[in-house]
Amino acid sequence: MSNIKLGITLFCYTRQWCTGEFDLEDCIRHAKEAGAEGFEIVATQMIPSYPYVSDKFLGEITAMCRHYDIEPVCYSANMDRGLRGDRNLTEDEMLAMAINDVIQANKMGCKVMREQYLLSADALARLAPYAEEYNVKVGIEIHNPETPYTPAILAYREAIEKSGSHYIGFVPDFGLFATKPNKPAWDEALAAGTPVEQLEEAKQMRLDGVSLEEANDRLVKEGANAACLSALQGMYGFVQFRKDCNKELEGLKEIMPYCFHMHGKFHYMYEDLHEASIPYEQILPVVADSDYEGYIVSECENHTAPDTVEQVRRHLAMMRKYLNK
Repeated sequence: MSNIKLGITLFCYTRQWCTGEFDLEDCIRHAKEAGAEGFEIVATQMIPSYPYVSDKFLGEITAMCRHYDIEPVCYSANMDRGLRGDRNLTEDEMLAMAINDVIQANKMGCKVMREQYLLSADALARLAPYAEEYNVKVGIEIHNPETPYTPAILAYREAIEKSGSHYIGFVPDFGLFATKPNKPAWDEALAAGTPVEQLEEAKQMRLDGVSLEEANDRLVKEGANAACLSALQGMYGFVQFRKDCNKELEGLKEIMPYCFHMHGKFHYMYEDLHEASIPYEQILPVVADSDYEGYIVSECENHTAPDTVEQVRRHLAMMRKYLNK
């Protein structure tokens, strides 16, 4: 039987954070007011002393969490192989970064750390003893366009299974299950003067499996504007979609034993609590019918939206509806 808790990643409030409208306490307060039981923090974004958690920051965030009765549950780590100007970081150097992140996550009291898939499968397996020592489970995020069946994720799965450790696994991002075009990108292209017929053509070419190069060439010959071509790039990139997500849901069922944290990605929530491109009505039953124990954190990835706070509220309400919480 599953035991699902609902939370928010403070990444939802990126626009307000970057413009100075919200400070850290505002982000935490809004998460609590939206009904989150816990929150995820993107360390590079909101921890001034990253890659370290200073005692000053720890004292401040601990006081905020105590005041608002909410806890940090996931430390979202960064992995950047391009930190040096003369060469890429070696695998040992990236592993050292990940070990430090595990230590900092433990210092903040987070039991889960989201790791990016620049850390190799072998390095993830080598990280397992440190994750166990510091009692922090480390999950590789499966972010669109990756799926449970893409080669990179299969390599991680093999490494996780061989390790035998319950402290390394996956953090699925629900954006990988998208079955419709990204609404904010679509609307942005329309607002920039792209004819809806061209967007529909781009959508159909993506569904028909036309290569990006060929699709781009066709639209260029038709005089497509830059906004249309940008939307097309997204359709083949980080906001891909497919006719259905049945295969991906089967993949999710297979990796559920290795999942301990999830990103409830959304781009646009309608007033009737329906996400514009991601079929939550299909995804959440798979999680609810499993033995999953952990958080699903709402992750709004539409930083131009003027109503982020309301969008987050709607997303949490939708999750409660489908999960009968």
